[in-house]
Amino acid sequence: MKIGFIGLGIMGRPMSKNLIKAGHELVVCDFNKQAVEELVSLGAKSADNGAQVAASCNQIITMLPNSPHVRQVALGEGGIIETAKPGTVLIDMSSIDPVESKKIGEALSQKGIVMLDAPVSGGEPKAIDGTLSVMVGGEKDVFDRYYDVLMSMAGSVTYVGGLGAGNIAKLANQIVVACNIAAVAEALTFSKKCGADPELVYKAIRGGLAGSTVMDAKAPMMLSGNFKPGFRIELHIKDLTNALNAAHSVTAPVPLTCQVMEMMQSLKAYGCDKDDHSALAKYYEKLGDVVIEK
Repeated sequence: MKIGFIGLGIMGRPMSKNLIKAGHELVVCDFNKQAVEELVSLGAKSADNGAQVAASCNQIITMLPNSPHVRQVALGEGGIIETAKPGTVLIDMSSIDPVESKKIGEALSQKGIVMLDAPVSGGEPKAIDGTLSVMVGGEKDVFDRYYDVLMSMAGSVTYVGGLGAGNIAKLANQIVVACNIAAVAEALTFSKKCGADPELVYKAIRGGLAGSTVMDAKAPMMLSGNFKPGFRIELHIKDLTNALNAAHSVTAPVPLTCQVMEMMQSLKAYGCDKDDHSALAKYYEKLGDVVIEK
């Protein structure tokens, strides 16, 4: 299948590589020319903007930072809408505001372009090994048609509901992940302050009810002081901003989300916004005047 892929960042680059490995023909676009050249070296063709991509592809995937970027690529000057043929399918795998997903989808539908919102969870490691979790919103028959394409990049692909539901699920995911990471950091700091070895405490509790995928992914990073980003704090701030905006629009109570957002904003003020979100440990270390790392 010939697929346009727009957005070759920390997630998009490995995702597009997995599509090539699965045998798909790609036309790629990104402002990062080095990333484009890397994909071209693997057999992809390049395009300068969304309009050029849509001129040659009836299936397009976008993986972009936030709502304004998706809107620009889809609807702006040089955007997909300028050249896309009726029946073109846009699968937006970015994590954006679900309200904006619906608005973009409605504008595209007037030109006969169908949109799915299909944000992912798993960070760079799972993007590389092709085991992402994908949450999809949109028309069920379109989802069914592109399920195998999405599985080329994923370990699980789940249909959630109408357009926007994918991003609602993603924001719910990000709420749980943020609160979980904060809880792990708090528990390890508590253990260290109380005189116990936080690594041994982690080993003791990971097999019980407290155990989680988040704990197993992030506790070792905290214990080693390794905050090389798999998912940067600045990106989680973006997701929590979208979650808070969506929650406030429907008066959903999100007090824990608000608290973790303030922790992340503090870390941004400390200059840690490029760190992995496991660097929430630094927030607790600063408050507790202690270092979790052995």
